[in-house]
Amino acid sequence: MAFLHKSLLYFCLLHFIALPTQALKPPFRPKALVLPITKDSSTLQYTTQINQRTPLVQLKLTVDLGGRHLWVDCQTPRYISSSFKPARCNSAQCRLADSAGWSCEPECHPNTPTRPGCNKNTCRVYPENTVSFIPDWGQVGQDVVSLRSTDGSTVGQTVAYPDFIFACAPTLLLNGLAKGVKGMVGLGRNRVSLPSQFSNVAKRFALCLSSSPNNNGVLIFGDVSYKIFPNVYSSDSLAFTPLILNPVSTSSIHRDSEPSAEYFIGVKSIKIDDKAIPLNKTLLSINKQGYGGTKISTTYYPYTALHTSIYNSLIKEFTKRMQSQGAKRVEAVAPFEACFNSTGIFGTRVGPSVPVISLALKDSKVDWDMYGSNSMVEVKKGVFCLGFVDGGWNPVTSIVLGGYQLENVLLQFDVAGKRFGFSPTLLGQRTGCAHFNFTTNA
Repeated sequence: MAFLHKSLLYFCLLHFIALPTQALKPPFRPKALVLPITKDSSTLQYTTQINQRTPLVQLKLTVDLGGRHLWVDCQTPRYISSSFKPARCNSAQCRLADSAGWSCEPECHPNTPTRPGCNKNTCRVYPENTVSFIPDWGQVGQDVVSLRSTDGSTVGQTVAYPDFIFACAPTLLLNGLAKGVKGMVGLGRNRVSLPSQFSNVAKRFALCLSSSPNNNGVLIFGDVSYKIFPNVYSSDSLAFTPLILNPVSTSSIHRDSEPSAEYFIGVKSIKIDDKAIPLNKTLLSINKQGYGGTKISTTYYPYTALHTSIYNSLIKEFTKRMQSQGAKRVEAVAPFEACFNSTGIFGTRVGPSVPVISLALKDSKVDWDMYGSNSMVEVKKGVFCLGFVDGGWNPVTSIVLGGYQLENVLLQFDVAGKRFGFSPTLLGQRTGCAHFNFTTNA
């Protein structure tokens, strides 16, 4: 009997030693995660593609920098997935989604069969279409989400997140979004946005928007160096300014105590060719009601929107400067007001040769300079317009930095470090956001 026990032990040891080395490998831990970002030529929205569900379905989604959730249309066509799980009322998932205070009863017809987006005893949130400013209720659920890994240089193997929290929304929320889009990707400052749920790779992400609809920009979650061919950029390559938390939510529907999920920075003045323009500086601070200040957005407008008084001052001073250089102002082309004949406006590596618009940032030694590529829009042959729009006399936020002003600039949102990093325009370094290598190495 002792001989039998020894034989069994010897057999088990041999079997363990003979296991394939592949089976003994630790689980893959990505350095970072990556998504391509495409500019839609019709709407000027920025979109990405992400895989969700079982079996996997590729979804085209609009990128919402300040969005609170990943939300998708679960109505049309019907959401089908064997791995979908509704988030039950008062569960940990509901608490993470910050659904407290909202009803758990689905607003579905009593005879509607149970399905994703229409489950009983499931908590709900209020996802928002921040392009057309439409909010509506949506039920919280979990499902598989997968995307590719990266080392900051090339694209690696696929990484799956089996219990990703998202919101099931009605089809009407798609109104105004780019063709083929099925929802929105939220990158905001809350606990169920993409950066938060991918925080195992690092609670910071980089965004680089391409100006061309034919070439992808890039979104990278993680603490890596970013190779935008032929250059490599790290945190040391960027200028930083603090991220400011607006204590009052800027969403259409929110709880009284809810802070904003959007990204705010401190601007102390706006300069043209290093000369500050006159403006009411109280508009640059956030008041107790959450009004004022400066935020960065990929959805609010395709172009930077300014409080009317700031806009008028910018138009006046920029036009004065352009005319002193011999530029001829021509008829306005909506939505722009300050338009100029292109005669005498020469092309440079960083766009049309026009005065530099700079944001002087609080607690930063470096201004955010915007050259012609980020300030002027060629609206038709022979005509350039200043690419800023009038945001009205009573906007919630005084300055909303829009996508056009962000293109071909490497941006880093370091939520853990409470700071925002930015590069000079990459065009000045003979590269651009379209030069990330999406060739796979796995």
